[in-house]
Amino acid sequence: MASNGMDRIETTVKELLSAMGYGGANVETVELGGQTVFSIKNVADSRELIGPHGDTIHAIDTLVKKIAEKHATPSEGGSERGPMFLVDVDEYRIRHIKDLQTKAKMMAERARSFQYDVELSPMTAYERLIVHTTLQDEPNVKTESQGEGRNRRVVIKYAA
Repeated sequence: MASNGMDRIETTVKELLSAMGYGGANVETVELGGQTVFSIKNVADSRELIGPHGDTIHAIDTLVKKIAEKHATPSEGGSERGPMFLVDVDEYRIRHIKDLQTKAKMMAERARSFQYDVELSPMTAYERLIVHTTLQDEPNVKTESQGEGRNRRVVIKYAA
């Protein structure tokens, strides 16, 4: 997506925050794992904006993505999966992603060391994507999703 598209997304995030009563918040743009992260800073009570289990920030992220999809032009390189960005508050989601990446690498090392498959606990589709992406270039392991619905999980397989 072109810079103009990202500028429009940043403006959308700021307008949404203002409508929610968080007009004084700053929005910083950072790159992480191949996607742009719009990080909301300087919020009086970030816990309120994050919500229980990250529910509020996930809802804001979904809303901003829907608005961005509606306004994206074909020349901005929109993918079929939708815009590749994330809305975050005080690095809440970034920390979660980094924790998942660390766990995935640790479990991949276990699969290599002991030469057996390691089954992770059930995860959301987005969390599974992070694990698959993190381990795609790791030697001697491959990843696969197994299970159905809420029990879907990643299995890290030893590959000699």
